[in-house]
Amino acid sequence: MLDLRLTRAARPAVQLRRLLVAAASAGTGFLLLSCLGYALKRPEAAGSGALRLAWCVVPVAATVYLALAVARTDPGTRPRPGLSAIGLGPARLMAVSALVTALSTTLGSLVALSLFLHLRGDLTGLPFDGAAASFLAAGKSLPLAATLTLLAVVPVVATVAVALALRPRDPRPVVRPQRRYLPFVRQAGGPAMGGRTASGPASGGPAAGRPAAGGRTAEVEAAGGGGASAGEGTPAAAAPAGVIDPRFTSPSLTDKADDGKGPGDTPSGLPWAVALVAAGLTAQAYAGRTPPTPAFTFTTVPTGAGLFLLGWLLTAVGLVLAAPGLTHLCGRLLQCARPGALRLLAGRGLMAEATRIGRPLGILCAVTAAGYAVTTLYDSPGRPFGPLSALGALVVAGCAFATLLTVAVETRQGRAETTDALLRLGAPATVLRGAAALRAFALLAFFAPLTLAISALAAFPLTR
Repeated sequence: MLDLRLTRAARPAVQLRRLLVAAASAGTGFLLLSCLGYALKRPEAAGSGALRLAWCVVPVAATVYLALAVARTDPGTRPRPGLSAIGLGPARLMAVSALVTALSTTLGSLVALSLFLHLRGDLTGLPFDGAAASFLAAGKSLPLAATLTLLAVVPVVATVAVALALRPRDPRPVVRPQRRYLPFVRQAGGPAMGGRTASGPASGGPAAGRPAAGGRTAEVEAAGGGGASAGEGTPAAAAPAGVIDPRFTSPSLTDKADDGKGPGDTPSGLPWAVALVAAGLTAQAYAGRTPPTPAFTFTTVPTGAGLFLLGWLLTAVGLVLAAPGLTHLCGRLLQCARPGALRLLAGRGLMAEATRIGRPLGILCAVTAAGYAVTTLYDSPGRPFGPLSALGALVVAGCAFATLLTVAVETRQGRAETTDALLRLGAPATVLRGAAALRAFALLAFFAPLTLAISALAAFPLTR
């Protein structure tokens, strides 16, 4: 009951994001069902039907990515102090997030099924004078197993992705045991490792109670070597007051393998991303020397178009990987040439959130470049842009843009403490709003020409 109250008591903005997930799931489910209708209408064209189904991987991935971003920004399922005492620990909140995602995507799948059946005429007759009957297999019975399987793809994948991404993790670093090899055998009363000498508790030497190599005290080592203190039965001497035993201290920040990067650290992967973009554009230019025949469409991919698809894939992956580094570069450029408080605040914000903002921004740039190339491909009377292609483009572009806005909201939530601290120090609210506007303008001014240039280069082989 408490889980239901957390879900229902969300703000209107949170409910709107959940409705966006449901709408994206409805569009993707309708595309999957349309592939089933095409296969039922034309059973002889099995290859074309399989190709249509393969193209649906892109909207499915976009919908799952949007659902994951919405689940991360849900304030109702965020761990807070005191919730574990009433049974809402991290694992329970993860289950609530997965349940909310499953409900949203399932609602979208049901809407897609209702619309699909309505356009087929299974509910109230053929609408629009039977215009959709040609590609929805009107008049033929739908296989129940195939329909349920296609409708369950988005809910199952999205729920599993949210559960894996939000699973509880141990905040303590993993301390791996290290093997220690002694170069010689210690003798009782002999020299210790590193030039230290072992002394018993009665000696009162400086080594009593002091940690030796490997976190053991010198007197314990002496007892293990056969010293006289082994048989006394007295506990080891306590450490001096104010001194913490290094066996019970957490490793330093420099010892963590996955230590978070600071605002001044550039995200890794930028050189490889630039190489991938260059390789993708080169592959497309090389493939453009011999245009494939027949013409390349969503339902017919000729043999010579494999290099085109490989080039598009490399370019898209390169853009996604390069976006965090380029976002970090935007923040650094904002702070050059004697910046003021506004530029410093905006630049530092971009540098600190480069990885979080850069990935969805790179996906949006890749979708924009692919959309420009597809528009160039279908810019002819012989290959019109059909309704299903338009729906697929709308789902992918809408999911990419909504994900970017959702990540922007997540970034704002992460900076809430910093913003409150600045306001308490007397910073005007207009300065904070101006810094946010300056960040948005800098990203737009940097990524818009870059995306247009890559789009033109990617579409150039198609226009020859």
